[in-house]
Amino acid sequence: MRELADLISGTWRLVRGDEVLGEIVITDADFPWLSGSFAARPGFAAVAPLFVEELALSAALEDDDSPAAIRAWESAYDRIVATMSLVSPAGPVAEFLLHIDGAEAWFRWSDEPFDD
Repeated sequence: MRELADLISGTWRLVRGDEVLGEIVITDADFPWLSGSFAARPGFAAVAPLFVEELALSAALEDDDSPAAIRAWESAYDRIVATMSLVSPAGPVAEFLLHIDGAEAWFRWSDEPFDD
């Protein structure tokens, strides 16, 4: 397992292929969640609507946790992880759950695939 201290002291990157879409500098760690400031790179504009949709659907789950609402959120999030990766200071992570809201990001990650 990677050392948490090493992971929160460096910059995380959101990538699509070889393109860095943005960088996250960790400002808070409340395991398993990390949060920090998000600096978008020019390529992020193309995927920003995916994060807006995901965040809205995630917030909606607070009032409606029906199977249909959960499937809608999962579908939106699947579009994110199908084309993007999260790279820690130590290298790519196997799985991640990332929310981006403007200049803020919060996420959890795993070196192993999440359980379904």
